[in-house]
Amino acid sequence: MKAGVVVVLVFIVSVFANPLWAQKKGVEERKNPKVVIGIVVENMRPDYIQRFWNKFQSNGFKKIYTEGAVCSNVKLTLHKQNYASGTATLFTGVHPTIHGIVENTWYDRLKKQEIECTEDDYYFTVGADTETGNASPKNLLSSTITDNLKILSQGKAKVFSAALNRESAMFAAGHAADGAYWLDIESGKMVSSSFYVSNFPDWVRLFNAENYASIYSHRTWTTLLPETSYEECLPDDYLLERGYFGEYNTFPHSINKYIKRTEDYRPFKTTPSANMMIKDFTLQLLENEEIGADNVTDFVTAVFSSMDYENGSFGPASLEMMDTYLYLDQYIGELVKVAEKKYGKENVLFFLTGNTSASYPVDYLKEEFHLTVDHFNVESAIALLTSYLNITYGEKKWIEHYSDLQLYLDHEIIDKSDNVTINEMRDVCSNFINQFEGVQVSMPAYQLEQGSSANGLLEPIYNTYFKNRSGDFMYTLKEGWQPTYKFKRVNYTDQSRIPLVFFGNGIRPQTIKSKHNAVDLVPTLSEMINVPVPDKCQGKIIYELVDDRPSNIMDFLK
Repeated sequence: MKAGVVVVLVFIVSVFANPLWAQKKGVEERKNPKVVIGIVVENMRPDYIQRFWNKFQSNGFKKIYTEGAVCSNVKLTLHKQNYASGTATLFTGVHPTIHGIVENTWYDRLKKQEIECTEDDYYFTVGADTETGNASPKNLLSSTITDNLKILSQGKAKVFSAALNRESAMFAAGHAADGAYWLDIESGKMVSSSFYVSNFPDWVRLFNAENYASIYSHRTWTTLLPETSYEECLPDDYLLERGYFGEYNTFPHSINKYIKRTEDYRPFKTTPSANMMIKDFTLQLLENEEIGADNVTDFVTAVFSSMDYENGSFGPASLEMMDTYLYLDQYIGELVKVAEKKYGKENVLFFLTGNTSASYPVDYLKEEFHLTVDHFNVESAIALLTSYLNITYGEKKWIEHYSDLQLYLDHEIIDKSDNVTINEMRDVCSNFINQFEGVQVSMPAYQLEQGSSANGLLEPIYNTYFKNRSGDFMYTLKEGWQPTYKFKRVNYTDQSRIPLVFFGNGIRPQTIKSKHNAVDLVPTLSEMINVPVPDKCQGKIIYELVDDRPSNIMDFLK
């Protein structure tokens, strides 16, 4: 081979391998969007798009997936999937081991009780006479991309979020936002916290005066299409489908009747009407908060739900789930249409993702497909462990608290004991739980505190462990297994794959099959809107989105 050819090839390879070249080229060619609109869906499996594709309309999911850049291999690697940790991870670009939101709730040893991750009695509810606004994002220990945007713009950028759940709203908005709004299940109103809002906006007051939750809860949930056309899902009366309250699993659903049983608006949150409420609220927000009115990029996030807490009662294969996404397809289509008309497609950057995925119910996998999965009875496992500890070390309350996949020991009792240390007790308990059939792996806290970049089975545990918030040992279940309790319901999934699509603002249609993680969203968005990547960010830029280089050397040579 001639020396000149070698030099050319070396140059080409160096260009392809140099991310700074990509970054510089992307920055030069992309104009900052006027608005970033994040569309986040709780409990969304990526394969819903493929399964329901033929029933979607042209201007919703189909438009985004056809005209956008689809990242088809994205994972959210958490110890336990939940919308609080998921949203915090998406918007900070770091895992719970850094941002601190290990779960929706955790046990506070000082208060001797389980606390919700956003509760904060220093603040109060704005918009209703309830306590749902006694909250703040103070437990989120990392800055979000929206925080960085506010800092860089010296507060000029407008940042808002709207969600059905408080945690999703707050962690999508961040600490410095102009407003985070969510549905108050007691009043049925969209509310906020005094942490964000001192004077409740008149437009939100007028929106709440429409009584969305009350009106739409009195409307029976019926299918968007004739039931006979839902070939992509199970029959409506599928025997293994639990349904509302373990009783009601067929259409039509009388939501008002369900609300009378819960005595709040939680059942409303499980319906397409609740997603419509978030869509309508977001459209009002875009209009009334003067979003996109100047040259400073604004950031608005709308968080929708896949049946909320009833996700596991119906499952991914249910008619209810499919109908939820057919309605959601229309709502997203309307949101995209209005935003494009208002700002121009080139001036708005959309991203669509999920803050959690969803698993198929255990009984469905066992009965229909004979998979070796089962329920892991948490209470029975803890009862056996308690008996073992009492026999081995004496009758004491060694276990202070436990949740789905971790356990908190009583440090005071153990410190006073003469025959066991805290780390020895952690080892004993972890090894005991590790012997159960459904347990994949268990790790004591002191080993997790030593730090690791472990991949595979241990990666979700290491990504999530946070000293003083996580338990004394953490464990994971085998694939397909799910924790169960006698009287407590758990919305659990072991699935880690989530959707991620970018659309608008110079994004070219493509499918990106390389492996990526949820923490890659922040550095990628930061690059797109010229915001510094957070110093502690654990993700990497998805360069296919910010770089127009050819995908391979042969294309370059052409």
